[in-house]
Amino acid sequence: MIMSRIEAPRDEATGTLTDRLLAGLPAEAVLTDPDVTGAYAHDMASFCPAGAPAVVVLPRTVEQVQHVMRVASELRVPVVPQGARSGLSGAANASDGCIVLSLTKMDRILEISPVDRIAVVEPGVINATLSRAVEEHGLYYPPDPSSWEMCTIGGNIGTGSGGLCCVKYGVTAEYVLGLDVVLADGRLMSTGRRTAKGVAGYDLTRLFVGSEGSLGIVVRAVLALKPKPPEQLVLAAEFPSAATACDAVCRIMEGGHVPSLLELMDRTTVKAVNDLARMGLPETTEALLLAAFDTPDPAADLAAVGALCEAAGATEVVPAEDAAESEMLLKARRLSLTALEAVKGTTMIDDVCVPRSQLAAMLEGVERIAAKYGLTIGVCAHAGDGNTHPTVCFDAQDDDESRRARESFDEIMALGLELGGTITGEHGVGVLKKEWLAREIGPVGLEMQRSVKQAFDPLGILNPGKLF
Repeated sequence: MIMSRIEAPRDEATGTLTDRLLAGLPAEAVLTDPDVTGAYAHDMASFCPAGAPAVVVLPRTVEQVQHVMRVASELRVPVVPQGARSGLSGAANASDGCIVLSLTKMDRILEISPVDRIAVVEPGVINATLSRAVEEHGLYYPPDPSSWEMCTIGGNIGTGSGGLCCVKYGVTAEYVLGLDVVLADGRLMSTGRRTAKGVAGYDLTRLFVGSEGSLGIVVRAVLALKPKPPEQLVLAAEFPSAATACDAVCRIMEGGHVPSLLELMDRTTVKAVNDLARMGLPETTEALLLAAFDTPDPAADLAAVGALCEAAGATEVVPAEDAAESEMLLKARRLSLTALEAVKGTTMIDDVCVPRSQLAAMLEGVERIAAKYGLTIGVCAHAGDGNTHPTVCFDAQDDDESRRARESFDEIMALGLELGGTITGEHGVGVLKKEWLAREIGPVGLEMQRSVKQAFDPLGILNPGKLF
């Protein structure tokens, strides 16, 4: 992690803040030891500066969150909301002298309704915990970020996260029906609904999804659920080039197929996985495409997609016969980021999303950028929705290599915009991509977004320095 550690201030103001917080919070919920608070200073992003929080607060109730925000407003102290800090954009990074508001202790599943097909949860509920809980009722919560075993629902909402299944089931925003939000001044507001339909007024619920804690603190969420689908089957197809793999993706989507997963790994990623896990993938593999279906007859769907892959130039197509084989085929994809981290020790994971028709141009451009900067850059992608994750591998102890890594990262984002894409499909803006958000949405869009921020947070105390 590239950042400096700054000792938290210990002065009269800090003491006053702590005393005011303790007036409405139990002592164990207020942390002030710099050795402890320093662990809450940042998320998992590289190249994102972080300050030293004055205090870390771990509330367990809505009323305690309201108390924190009232104190913060009265004393004009910035508040940085956090979940599991598994984000990759610096959105959860502390600022100097702030209150870090960690919501991990608010981790109750309040309701699961099979009739209404909703779950009502607190923000600290772990994604995987919710998924397993609703599964017991024959239900399914689709959003599945790769960090689902540790990331929280509140963090997923804050960053608008996605996952492997987005190609069929969509992203977090499509499952958030309603929210309870504590505003900057401590007032509690409810948005949205519990019903299947509802169009009353502005859609403030969607406004909070992806806002990175800059508009309010989510303390409760009503989430849509789906019936649990059949077990998926997976197909792996090897290609002689990234272009032919991307052609297969276009053929699959143009043909009207609806895979539950459609993932792509370029040759750099395949080699890294081979080096790490000795999986025996052919060294001649230039791209590996994984497709899955959770339909009533997945074998038939895999056969149809396999034929499209062969027509696009696949050198080998291997369909799984059961869930165990499917999981084995997915293992390589699950190991991708770990394997790329092992290449140099540090990675910057980009999150550029482009139209599917531009996927090949994106991968070819990343390869040129890697050659230009003399770096290893592997790409794994949620190919079905055009969301690429170019991963820059570098030695953080090498200043020149670190500089080249950052410059290559920026060029990749510029390439994504040139191809009609967006700088982030699911990781958010945070600190890492602030200047790029301005480029993407333009001056008028930026002015309107700042106006929204001003309306909800006139004192500018909620997660300052993020987004713009």
